[in-house]
Amino acid sequence: MKMFRWFISQVEELGGIGLLGYKCLRYGTPFRGRLWLKQIERTGIDSLPVIVLSSAFIGMVFVIQTFYALRKFGAESMVGVSLALAMVRELGPVFTGVMLSARAGAAMAAELGSMRVTEQIDAMEAMAINPISYLIVPRILALTLVSPILTGISDFIGVVGGYAIGVWVLEVNPGAFVSNIEKYMDFSDIYYGLIKSCVFGVLIGLICCYKGYSVKGGAEGVGRATTESVVFSLVMILITDYILTALMF
Repeated sequence: MKMFRWFISQVEELGGIGLLGYKCLRYGTPFRGRLWLKQIERTGIDSLPVIVLSSAFIGMVFVIQTFYALRKFGAESMVGVSLALAMVRELGPVFTGVMLSARAGAAMAAELGSMRVTEQIDAMEAMAINPISYLIVPRILALTLVSPILTGISDFIGVVGGYAIGVWVLEVNPGAFVSNIEKYMDFSDIYYGLIKSCVFGVLIGLICCYKGYSVKGGAEGVGRATTESVVFSLVMILITDYILTALMF
């Protein structure tokens, strides 16, 4: 019975998120450029250092693990293309989505939740200011834009970090490392990865904004909504990643 109630609550959550997306499309005007640029700075530029640092170590670890696995088959030269394909198809988009949901998404949910419990959103509605276009749409658009940009940076840094370990530490042939990437990786791999990241950005924005916008229960509710927004975003990223991977590849 408890599982059934949990399932129903999750379906209701998905319905609420979908309804919020519909409201953003219908009532999202006028476009507020200054607010959008501010959110780009907060979600993208402020998240860049941690994504760069983490992506470098992801590439390094991946190369070390892959190198010793491929060496059993005498295929050490394929470590470069293995890293590149993994980064652009999966690791880059998913890892960037995870970091954005944990950092930017949680901040969005907490900020909107605080505005809800302190009745700031109610005051905006009383002054005939549409909170959807003023608060939510700029955040979702910012995440949709910065997610593929950060994913591209993550892909590049991950490959560079893996190259450094592979060539300078594991003594992989640098020419083979690069040439196999050029030979076996297509532009479609990069393109599909960026599409994934755009979808993840929309999902993170909708989920986290919905959780914050619909907060109830004061400060405790804000904390609960912030946690739920991150967890729900991560689960939906993984589910959506599987669906998109099955369709694209």
